[in-house]
Amino acid sequence: MQILTEPQLRSLIKLDVTLIDSVADGFKALTDGNVVMPDILRLDIPDRGEVDVKTAYVKGVQSFAVKISSGFFGNSALGLPSLSGMMVLLDAETGLTKVLLLDNGYLTDIRTAAAGGVAARALSRPNSHIAAMYGAGLQARLQLEALTLVRPITEARIWARRPEQAQATAEWCEKEYGLPVQAYANPAEAAKGADILVTTTPSASPILLQDWLEPGQHVTAMGSDAEFKNELDPAIISHASLYVADSLPQTTRLGELHHALESGLTIDPSRSTELGAVLNGNHSGRRASDEITVADLTGTGVQDTVIATMAYDLWKKTTL
Repeated sequence: MQILTEPQLRSLIKLDVTLIDSVADGFKALTDGNVVMPDILRLDIPDRGEVDVKTAYVKGVQSFAVKISSGFFGNSALGLPSLSGMMVLLDAETGLTKVLLLDNGYLTDIRTAAAGGVAARALSRPNSHIAAMYGAGLQARLQLEALTLVRPITEARIWARRPEQAQATAEWCEKEYGLPVQAYANPAEAAKGADILVTTTPSASPILLQDWLEPGQHVTAMGSDAEFKNELDPAIISHASLYVADSLPQTTRLGELHHALESGLTIDPSRSTELGAVLNGNHSGRRASDEITVADLTGTGVQDTVIATMAYDLWKKTTL
């Protein structure tokens, strides 16, 4: 059995437009009914963290991935990464293991960021140039990088519960991406005038409120991948001009939509759809520049199969 390590995978695959396009194709297949994707298996370790298992089979693809991903958010105090994991790629004909990808969560990180890029490209205004990131961890950095690949970003803002972390991330992003990035102490101020707002935290209570939003903004929520996580004020979902899920069955169970429904709010079916439907042209997506659009991205197994297959194919090319 072939084993690829994190350094090998980092050299093979990057967060770029090619990856964003491939993840978009995965969302299209999911909406078209060409994907077999079971519910996420999650193990909660009380007061410590969680472990998720995700998988999906894409019809016509010769491989499928099974991913184990852990999130232990107290690790930062220990000098350890909060997220980790690995993927196994199996042959769709025989079920035999093709490769073990010991990526330590790297592939999950960049496929998650790529999904944010897909959502922003499909739903935000084409001239969007100011980004507001809520959260100051690795995913905030990667989400901003993805936005720079799909929109003409000229300014970014960072808000986090820990101001010192927001400042450090702002300084890192400014140096890395070559654009002005400012840390904000007030989350409402960070939202003013922003074109794209992205939440990237494991918060269990809303960090972005309906009253802060302005016409024309696009919101992507990345962190609500468990029933208890909730980054958006539920009113944002019910008031949005368009609500877009990566998978409606999944966001009904554990996404921001889940919290809106639990709050007794109703969602007009004509104002909700899946990202794949927008990408396929089966839904019009944003119809006017003043609409507020929301993407609820909980992370899907199809993204893991897409990136694991891509990594394996790239590795094979390098060994020929």
